[in-house]
Amino acid sequence: MEKWLIALGGILIAAGVLYHFAPWLFTWFGRLPGDIRIDSEHGKVFIPITSMVIFSVVLSVILSFFRR
Repeated sequence: MEKWLIALGGILIAAGVLYHFAPWLFTWFGRLPGDIRIDSEHGKVFIPITSMVIFSVVLSVILSFFRR
């Protein structure tokens, strides 16, 4: 369990540093075809379906490497 928490912490720190120093790398997130964005007078709704599918696939591949 400790190794998983350390690895997860390292990944979160790396993502945070990358987002801080290179925010243009994440501009695609939420703007893919299939992401639902509804703007109206009363409010905004954002459902990143395609972005979450891609994020899930990438996370699954990374976790499968850690399992082996």
